[in-house]
Amino acid sequence: MDSLDNPIRPYAWGSHTAIPALLGTAPTGTPQAELWMGAHPGAPSRLDRGAGAVTLTEIIGADPPAELGPKAVAAFGPRLPFLLKLLAADAPLSLQVHPSRSQAQTGFADEERRGVPLDAPHRNYKDANHKPELLCALTPFEGLCGFRPAAEAAALLEGLGIDDLKPYVLTLRDRPAADGSPSSPSKGYPMREVFTALLGADRAALAPTVDRAAEAATRLGGPYAPYAGIARHHPGDPGVLAALLLHHVSLRPGEALYLDAGVPHAYLSGLGVEIMANSDNVLRCGLTPKHVDVPELLRVVRFEPTEPGLLRPEPRPGGEEVYPAPIDEFRLSRYVLGTGGADGVDGTGQATLPAGGPQILLCTDGTVTLRAPHAELTLARGRSAYVPASETVTATGPGTLFRATVAL
Repeated sequence: MDSLDNPIRPYAWGSHTAIPALLGTAPTGTPQAELWMGAHPGAPSRLDRGAGAVTLTEIIGADPPAELGPKAVAAFGPRLPFLLKLLAADAPLSLQVHPSRSQAQTGFADEERRGVPLDAPHRNYKDANHKPELLCALTPFEGLCGFRPAAEAAALLEGLGIDDLKPYVLTLRDRPAADGSPSSPSKGYPMREVFTALLGADRAALAPTVDRAAEAATRLGGPYAPYAGIARHHPGDPGVLAALLLHHVSLRPGEALYLDAGVPHAYLSGLGVEIMANSDNVLRCGLTPKHVDVPELLRVVRFEPTEPGLLRPEPRPGGEEVYPAPIDEFRLSRYVLGTGGADGVDGTGQATLPAGGPQILLCTDGTVTLRAPHAELTLARGRSAYVPASETVTATGPGTLFRATVAL
């Protein structure tokens, strides 16, 4: 069991204060968007086992079976299959989608064959893995997730009262029943046509329509308010109109959102714990100056209506609360550890975290003391620890502890 020193990513959309407030540190004056906990080669955590600080990537690479466990190595290879993050959004992230594993394998192999450099701005696939993800809100959290039913999207666009949007409204109402009908050969056709038209339009030509839509959304408020906020950050971006096709989601602290392959989404604001398969594959749809590959998006995006995958923690024996997700690479849970058994864990407010797979443990409230057979470590808010597969750990509060591991 080792304390982790974790890198912070200063993306422009990040909050200046949310992560420093959690860590109890002074703001730097620059955005602090994500704190990464894991062995991602781009920004691995560091730890010290007595011979100086090294990366978690190096620790795992030296003895994968001991660190990850034989089952995890057999299933995912000799690397940590998940990445845990603190994500602090103060402005909308790009509208994006992640590929399935087979889509990622095909796309990565094609770009490798064509010799597209990994750091090329027009490269879509950085690896051959999928990137399902789950975000649990620590504060009220806003986002977009999945397409609305066509008729609902048409009504929202029509409500803006803009003549230039009428062709999209008519298209969405053309065959709305086709959306979501597995037996229909034209499944998703209206939404696909509108989404393609918006993202493939000439940005300069569409900008006046986007600006008028933003003005109308600001004036109307109510269900349009989130989209008015997006437009303020991305004036003239066709992605503002594309965002109107998606569900707006509000998470309360403790609620989570699961995002599967092919589901378009964007985080808008808030602080949360995010876990994902260890991949860099992101295809952007809008709300960004970066590369948007419309033909590739049409291969990846699921155009049928998709209800947001909202999750609430499910109680398990021993005080664990699990956020269930249909994925093997990661499993996220939390322990709310009180005193005197008030949390239902045991009479001392203590929980046992079993061995068998790699674990990253993150304290988000109070303090949590971890005890392994030959070590003891106390985590304050925002601090984390890595536990190799062979170690059983007990955790004592008062505090809240998130546990990331594999689902094997």
